[in-house]
Amino acid sequence: MSGYTADERLRLEQLRTLRRRWMKDQELSPREPVLPPAKKGAIDRFWGNFLQQRSLWRIYTFKAYNASVFAVTKLLIPAWIVHYYVKYHIDTKPYGIVNLKPRLFPGDIILETGEVLPPLEDDHKGHH
Repeated sequence: MSGYTADERLRLEQLRTLRRRWMKDQELSPREPVLPPAKKGAIDRFWGNFLQQRSLWRIYTFKAYNASVFAVTKLLIPAWIVHYYVKYHIDTKPYGIVNLKPRLFPGDIILETGEVLPPLEDDHKGHH
């Protein structure tokens, strides 16, 4: 005799139906998983309120940040570059940039004050 008996066919059909139902039950609906609402602690509540999108402190912090970026990039750095260039490349006053102080000898005239350096004193009491 080939094939299944009526009872075997019924049993196999019932098993297939149960498997299909079980597989269909495994699919999640768009509403799942259903979780209980999370209870926030004191710190989480503080940061949740503190970091609101349009809170007053964020607006003022953003304005201060923008002002400081403008001041540094548009005022301080260019002013420093201009100061450096003028100080070391354009300045023409005498001794405006002093790389090495000039040597002064007795009888030389100091340019800024106009005074004459006195001669050196001879203090040779011994031979050293």
